[in-house]
Amino acid sequence: MATHTVELSAAAVEFLTERHLATLTTLRADGTPHVVPVGFTWDGATGLVRVITDGASVKARNVRRSGYASVGQVDGRRWLTLEGPATVLDEPVQVREAERRYAERYRTPRENPTRVVLAIEVHRVLCGLALRTA
Repeated sequence: MATHTVELSAAAVEFLTERHLATLTTLRADGTPHVVPVGFTWDGATGLVRVITDGASVKARNVRRSGYASVGQVDGRRWLTLEGPATVLDEPVQVREAERRYAERYRTPRENPTRVVLAIEVHRVLCGLALRTA
């Protein structure tokens, strides 16, 4: 997956390290949105959002088909949406890295031998005034 530079304010970066759940939006085959709660991690060095899930999940199937996704996090007046092209990663080293990052932000995930990573290469950032770059 390519590295993409994303500029975020210091407040936005801090917001993305706090423990919050988010919603992941993917597209169903008919083009309608499929929105589910998820934990995710942000990698500012590569511009990637990572979401761990089961390889047979609807969200993984939707990403494989459509190749696009977004995550949105909200806490009162602070909100941020990260969106872009998405892929399903299933190499063990990629899954372990995503699990490590998830454990740092949330908790150690349960064992799942069919786990994959939804990786979103962020091309668009939407956010409220509290998180905008000065």
